[in-house]
Amino acid sequence: MSNKFFYVDSCIWLNLFKKEGDPKKGKPYWEIAKDFLEYVSSNGCEIFISSFISKEIFFKAKDIFKKFTVFYQEAKYIHVISVEKEDYTFARKLESCSNFEISFYDCLHIIISKRLNAILVTRDRKLIDFAKKYIIVKKPEDLFN
Repeated sequence: MSNKFFYVDSCIWLNLFKKEGDPKKGKPYWEIAKDFLEYVSSNGCEIFISSFISKEIFFKAKDIFKKFTVFYQEAKYIHVISVEKEDYTFARKLESCSNFEISFYDCLHIIISKRLNAILVTRDRKLIDFAKKYIIVKKPEDLFN
């Protein structure tokens, strides 16, 4: 799966840095996220994140924000991308198409993934169900097993 591009949603980063998951229910989410990142880094793949991912992590988990920031700045396979004016326009249209069941920011994730020709990686079931009409969207464990 070399030369693949991924746009990774904040829930995956939160899984990793907050060590989320119940080992009694199988492999914890944070270990799956770690395995996914190791797969990406060792197979020549690239990850994109936007400023919205960083902001979401900052507001949801200030305690891990610095660790997250240092991690992505040091990882050569992770790139921060800018949101373009057209992304906002298309995201508003997509939000309307979803009957406002999907947040504007989730619509931005879909639009950015589409523009970058990247696979959206998330655990958000509502987002997965809606996004699969427009892009490839997967949970991390579905990408490297």
